[in-house]
Amino acid sequence: MSKVSLEGQVAVVTGAARGVGELLARKLSARGAKIALVGLEPDELKQVAARLHSDADWWHADVTDHVAMAQVAQEVKERFGKVDIVVANAGVATGGPFAESDPVAWRRVIEVNLIGSAVTARAFLPVLTESRGYLLQIASLAAITPAPMMTAYCASKSGVEAYAHSLRAEVGHKGVRVGVGYLSWTDTDMVRGADQDDVMRELRQQLPWPSNKTYPLGPAVDRLVAGIERRSPHVYAQWWLRGMQGIRGYLPAAIGLVGQQKVRRFEGRLGTVSKGLVGAGGAADEASRGR
Repeated sequence: MSKVSLEGQVAVVTGAARGVGELLARKLSARGAKIALVGLEPDELKQVAARLHSDADWWHADVTDHVAMAQVAQEVKERFGKVDIVVANAGVATGGPFAESDPVAWRRVIEVNLIGSAVTARAFLPVLTESRGYLLQIASLAAITPAPMMTAYCASKSGVEAYAHSLRAEVGHKGVRVGVGYLSWTDTDMVRGADQDDVMRELRQQLPWPSNKTYPLGPAVDRLVAGIERRSPHVYAQWWLRGMQGIRGYLPAAIGLVGQQKVRRFEGRLGTVSKGLVGAGGAADEASRGR
């Protein structure tokens, strides 16, 4: 597909205070896009906006709050005059055995990653329809393959992938394109936070290559930018993820067999796994809710 120049386009990025969202905002800005940052950390958002190369502004909002996000969409339109690109990137994670998980943290992963993505799209679809724009939904390798100790995250990313594919069919005739971005383990605060737990880190290291590696953030975000420029329906932040699509039907059975053997080895240590949201972004989310 041919590239679309980002010069003068207006891009909204949620979860923009750090990680994928922050670097994506910087790279889109470097290509001439005007940037609207959305997130829960006002001080960090303000700093990110100040470092961008183009016109930028920021909004403090919880993506699960449909009233707040509708207000953000209205204010972004008033501030920049239009919206061409929306990247639904905000996300949180928790790990550990489902039976012992914190039900509030487990639910919050679904709320932010799935419900929050839908709330974001609902708020911005009217302005994306006006511009015949592009919505990129950030999913994950977790949407393609299940993984033990990651029930909430896998459920949220599988759900958001299915939702985005369904939405693509609904809005395509209006000129709005919808893409799904897939990332494996990428060097972000979320992944580093998960790796602070010995059990989760060791389990991940036992995954088969190439899914047992942590990949650098820069090249992954470069691939997302290229996907945005092409308005791609599928964007793969690591080259090998495309090949996973062809075998995903076989993965649940394989993971179910091998995964139980791996988890059994850690049975005596599973109670040590942290039950809260991981990483700095998770801490910010919990702080915003007074937890």
